[in-house]
Amino acid sequence: MLKQENNAAFSKKRTRPQRGRWRFAAKRGFDIAVGSAMLFLFAPLMLLISALILFRDGWGVFYVHRRIGRHGRSFGCIKFRTMVKDADQRLEQILTADPAACREWQTYQKLRNDPRIIPGIGHRLRQTSLDELPQIWNVIRGDMSIVGSRPVTREELVRYGPAGQLYMEMRPGLTGPWQIGSRSEISYEARIRMDVEYFRSWSLVEDIRITAKTALMVLKGRSPGAY
Repeated sequence: MLKQENNAAFSKKRTRPQRGRWRFAAKRGFDIAVGSAMLFLFAPLMLLISALILFRDGWGVFYVHRRIGRHGRSFGCIKFRTMVKDADQRLEQILTADPAACREWQTYQKLRNDPRIIPGIGHRLRQTSLDELPQIWNVIRGDMSIVGSRPVTREELVRYGPAGQLYMEMRPGLTGPWQIGSRSEISYEARIRMDVEYFRSWSLVEDIRITAKTALMVLKGRSPGAY
Protein backbone atom coordinates (compact mmCIF):
# COMPACT_ATOMS: atom_id res chain seq x y z
CA MET A 1 0.00 0.00 0.00
CA LEU A 2 2.79 2.39 0.96
CA LYS A 3 4.69 1.69 -2.26
CA GLN A 4 1.53 2.22 -4.32
CA GLU A 5 0.92 5.60 -2.69
CA ASN A 6 4.53 6.62 -3.19
CA ASN A 7 4.48 5.49 -6.81
CA ALA A 8 1.41 7.66 -7.38
CA ALA A 9 2.97 10.64 -5.62
CA PHE A 10 6.14 10.21 -7.65
CA SER A 11 4.56 9.68 -11.06
CA LYS A 12 1.59 12.04 -10.81
CA LYS A 13 2.55 14.98 -13.00
CA ARG A 14 6.22 14.58 -12.10
CA THR A 15 6.93 18.25 -12.48
CA ARG A 16 9.94 19.57 -10.66
CA PRO A 17 10.72 23.11 -9.59
CA GLN A 18 12.97 25.03 -11.91
CA ARG A 19 16.24 24.33 -10.19
CA GLY A 20 18.93 26.28 -12.02
CA ARG A 21 22.32 26.74 -10.44
CA TRP A 22 21.23 30.03 -8.93
CA ARG A 23 18.49 28.28 -6.96
CA PHE A 24 20.91 25.78 -5.44
CA ALA A 25 23.36 28.62 -4.81
CA ALA A 26 20.63 30.68 -3.10
CA LYS A 27 19.62 27.75 -0.89
CA ARG A 28 23.23 27.02 0.02
CA GLY A 29 23.90 30.69 0.74
CA PHE A 30 20.84 30.78 3.00
CA ASP A 31 22.09 27.66 4.80
CA ILE A 32 25.56 29.10 5.44
CA ALA A 33 24.26 32.50 6.58
CA VAL A 34 21.56 31.14 8.91
CA GLY A 35 23.71 28.23 10.11
CA SER A 36 26.63 30.51 11.03
CA ALA A 37 24.30 32.91 12.89
CA MET A 38 22.70 30.00 14.76
CA LEU A 39 26.09 28.57 15.75
CA PHE A 40 27.12 31.92 17.23
CA LEU A 41 23.75 32.48 18.92
CA PHE A 42 23.32 29.02 20.43
CA ALA A 43 26.92 28.26 21.42
CA PRO A 44 26.37 29.13 25.14
CA LEU A 45 23.17 27.03 25.27
CA MET A 46 24.92 24.10 23.60
CA LEU A 47 27.70 24.23 26.19
CA LEU A 48 25.09 24.22 28.98
CA ILE A 49 23.24 21.25 27.47
CA SER A 50 26.53 19.36 27.14
CA ALA A 51 27.25 19.92 30.81
CA LEU A 52 23.77 18.75 31.85
CA ILE A 53 24.02 15.52 29.85
CA LEU A 54 27.50 14.87 31.23
CA PHE A 55 26.25 15.39 34.78
CA ARG A 56 23.11 13.25 34.31
CA ASP A 57 24.43 10.30 32.31
CA GLY A 58 28.20 10.54 31.97
CA TRP A 59 30.49 10.87 28.97
CA GLY A 60 29.26 10.71 25.42
CA VAL A 61 27.41 14.00 25.02
CA PHE A 62 26.84 13.57 21.28
CA TYR A 63 25.20 10.80 19.31
CA VAL A 64 26.22 10.33 15.69
CA HIS A 65 24.05 8.23 13.41
CA ARG A 66 24.57 7.44 9.74
CA ARG A 67 21.96 9.06 7.50
CA ILE A 68 21.51 9.45 3.76
CA GLY A 69 22.09 12.84 2.16
CA ARG A 70 22.15 14.35 -1.29
CA HIS A 71 23.08 11.98 -4.13
CA GLY A 72 22.70 9.04 -1.72
CA ARG A 73 25.86 9.85 0.22
CA SER A 74 26.05 8.67 3.83
CA PHE A 75 26.99 11.18 6.55
CA GLY A 76 27.21 11.30 10.34
CA CYS A 77 24.12 13.15 11.61
CA ILE A 78 24.98 14.76 14.97
CA LYS A 79 22.56 15.12 17.88
CA PHE A 80 22.79 15.61 21.61
CA ARG A 81 22.46 12.20 23.22
CA THR A 82 19.01 11.91 24.81
CA MET A 83 19.03 8.15 25.40
CA VAL A 84 20.95 5.82 27.64
CA LYS A 85 24.16 4.38 26.25
CA ASP A 86 22.77 0.90 25.51
CA ALA A 87 19.68 2.28 23.72
CA ASP A 88 20.03 0.11 20.61
CA GLN A 89 20.12 -3.11 22.62
CA ARG A 90 17.16 -1.99 24.72
CA LEU A 91 15.14 -1.16 21.61
CA GLU A 92 15.67 -4.64 20.24
CA GLN A 93 14.50 -6.14 23.54
CA ILE A 94 11.43 -3.86 23.65
CA LEU A 95 10.33 -4.64 20.09
CA THR A 96 10.79 -8.37 20.65
CA ALA A 97 8.85 -8.45 23.93
CA ASP A 98 6.07 -5.94 23.16
CA PRO A 99 4.01 -6.42 19.93
CA ALA A 100 2.18 -3.11 20.45
CA ALA A 101 5.48 -1.23 20.72
CA CYS A 102 6.71 -3.06 17.62
CA ARG A 103 3.66 -1.92 15.63
CA GLU A 104 4.08 1.65 16.88
CA TRP A 105 7.74 1.63 15.84
CA GLN A 106 6.92 0.29 12.38
CA THR A 107 4.33 3.03 11.86
CA TYR A 108 6.12 6.07 13.30
CA GLN A 109 9.75 5.00 13.84
CA LYS A 110 9.26 6.37 17.38
CA LEU A 111 7.85 5.23 20.72
CA ARG A 112 5.67 7.62 22.70
CA ASN A 113 6.66 6.12 26.07
CA ASP A 114 10.26 5.30 25.28
CA PRO A 115 12.04 3.89 28.37
CA ARG A 116 15.44 4.49 26.75
CA ILE A 117 15.27 8.27 27.15
CA ILE A 118 17.44 9.86 29.85
CA PRO A 119 15.03 11.05 32.59
CA GLY A 120 14.56 14.80 32.78
CA ILE A 121 17.05 16.34 30.37
CA GLY A 122 16.43 13.75 27.63
CA HIS A 123 12.67 14.30 27.52
CA ARG A 124 13.04 18.08 27.61
CA LEU A 125 15.54 18.15 24.77
CA ARG A 126 13.32 15.99 22.57
CA GLN A 127 10.15 17.96 23.35
CA THR A 128 11.82 21.23 22.34
CA SER A 129 13.93 19.71 19.50
CA LEU A 130 17.03 21.22 21.13
CA ASP A 131 18.69 17.81 20.81
CA GLU A 132 19.09 18.64 17.12
CA LEU A 133 21.15 21.82 17.66
CA PRO A 134 24.47 20.06 16.85
CA GLN A 135 23.14 19.50 13.33
CA ILE A 136 23.95 23.16 12.72
CA TRP A 137 27.46 21.86 12.09
CA ASN A 138 26.05 19.37 9.54
CA VAL A 139 24.43 22.33 7.77
CA ILE A 140 27.63 24.38 7.67
CA ARG A 141 29.57 21.34 6.41
CA GLY A 142 27.10 20.84 3.58
CA ASP A 143 25.68 17.51 4.77
CA MET A 144 22.29 19.08 5.47
CA SER A 145 20.21 22.15 4.75
CA ILE A 146 18.34 24.41 7.16
CA VAL A 147 15.05 23.27 5.57
CA GLY A 148 14.41 19.94 3.88
CA SER A 149 13.23 16.40 4.39
CA ARG A 150 13.96 14.69 7.68
CA PRO A 151 17.30 12.82 7.29
CA VAL A 152 16.64 9.10 7.00
CA THR A 153 18.66 5.91 7.25
CA ARG A 154 19.35 3.73 4.23
CA GLU A 155 16.79 1.23 5.56
CA GLU A 156 14.14 3.95 5.84
CA LEU A 157 14.86 5.24 2.36
CA VAL A 158 13.60 1.93 0.96
CA ARG A 159 10.15 2.86 2.28
CA TYR A 160 10.12 5.93 0.02
CA GLY A 161 9.96 3.76 -3.10
CA PRO A 162 10.45 5.79 -6.31
CA ALA A 163 10.06 8.99 -4.24
CA GLY A 164 13.49 8.19 -2.80
CA GLN A 165 15.00 9.64 -5.99
CA LEU A 166 13.41 12.98 -5.16
CA TYR A 167 14.67 12.77 -1.59
CA MET A 168 18.26 12.35 -2.78
CA GLU A 169 18.17 15.37 -5.07
CA MET A 170 18.16 17.83 -2.17
CA ARG A 171 19.93 17.86 1.19
CA PRO A 172 17.88 16.71 4.20
CA GLY A 173 16.92 19.49 6.60
CA LEU A 174 17.40 20.59 10.16
CA THR A 175 13.72 21.49 10.00
CA GLY A 176 11.00 21.04 7.42
CA PRO A 177 7.28 20.60 6.74
CA TRP A 178 7.09 17.46 8.91
CA GLN A 179 8.85 19.11 11.87
CA ILE A 180 6.51 22.11 11.97
CA GLY A 181 3.40 19.99 11.41
CA SER A 182 1.94 17.14 13.41
CA ARG A 183 5.34 15.49 13.54
CA SER A 184 5.24 12.18 15.42
CA GLU A 185 1.44 12.15 15.32
CA ILE A 186 1.28 11.54 11.56
CA SER A 187 2.05 8.32 9.76
CA TYR A 188 5.26 7.62 7.92
CA GLU A 189 3.33 7.54 4.64
CA ALA A 190 1.99 11.06 5.24
CA ARG A 191 5.49 12.28 6.03
CA ILE A 192 6.77 10.97 2.70
CA ARG A 193 3.96 12.77 0.87
CA MET A 194 4.92 16.00 2.67
CA ASP A 195 8.55 15.53 1.60
CA VAL A 196 7.53 15.04 -2.04
CA GLU A 197 5.30 18.12 -1.99
CA TYR A 198 8.06 20.23 -0.41
CA PHE A 199 10.50 19.15 -3.10
CA ARG A 200 8.16 19.97 -5.94
CA SER A 201 7.09 23.39 -4.62
CA TRP A 202 10.44 24.49 -3.19
CA SER A 203 11.19 28.21 -2.97
CA LEU A 204 13.50 30.34 -0.85
CA VAL A 205 10.45 32.19 0.49
CA GLU A 206 9.04 28.88 1.74
CA ASP A 207 12.36 28.04 3.41
CA ILE A 208 12.28 31.39 5.21
CA ARG A 209 8.67 30.79 6.32
CA ILE A 210 9.44 27.33 7.69
CA THR A 211 12.58 28.58 9.45
CA ALA A 212 10.66 31.44 11.08
CA LYS A 213 7.85 29.13 12.22
CA THR A 214 10.38 26.67 13.64
CA ALA A 215 12.07 29.47 15.60
CA LEU A 216 8.72 30.54 17.09
CA MET A 217 7.92 26.96 18.11
CA VAL A 218 11.30 26.56 19.83
CA LEU A 219 10.83 29.87 21.67
CA LYS A 220 7.46 28.59 22.93
CA GLY A 221 9.30 25.59 24.33
CA ARG A 222 7.68 22.76 22.43
CA SER A 223 7.46 21.26 18.97
CA PRO A 224 4.01 19.81 18.10
CA GLY A 225 3.98 16.05 18.27
CA ALA A 226 7.55 15.79 19.57
CA TYR A 227 8.34 13.34 22.39
